[in-house]
Amino acid sequence: MMKQSEGRSWLLILMHGILGIGAIVGGSILIIDPTGNMVNLPESLLLNSPFSSFLFPGIILLLVLGVMPIMIAIALIRYTPWAPGERLNLYPDRYWAWTFSLYTGFALIIWIMGQVYWIQDVSIIHLVYFAWGVGIQVVTLLPAVQRTYSK
Repeated sequence: MMKQSEGRSWLLILMHGILGIGAIVGGSILIIDPTGNMVNLPESLLLNSPFSSFLFPGIILLLVLGVMPIMIAIALIRYTPWAPGERLNLYPDRYWAWTFSLYTGFALIIWIMGQVYWIQDVSIIHLVYFAWGVGIQVVTLLPAVQRTYSK
């Protein structure tokens, strides 16, 4: 059973919430306008990628880095049993949302690494989001946070 929340878990919740809101906005914009014009993304960014428009990246952004972190943030606040989450939980002694927090950190790092690889350039935003992904993993792995979400 999950224990009473400790201070550091609120930092993790905030990190997921901010990531999720930003990705929902960004992903939605890319789905609405797959050309990237609404957010001043030149189509030349797609030249080395497997994508012909920003539609598919927008869908991935919306779901994986938008909806998932919001679900995790809510589940970290309020214990919510979720059978699919438990089946995909590699750490059965931890609450599924704790494990998915690690998954989200990896997803964000992979997302940023993919962007850098395909556009062959690094900007400050890449560094910020790469650090955000590492930060999610570091905070998730803090002993106090692990204790909070141990079964």
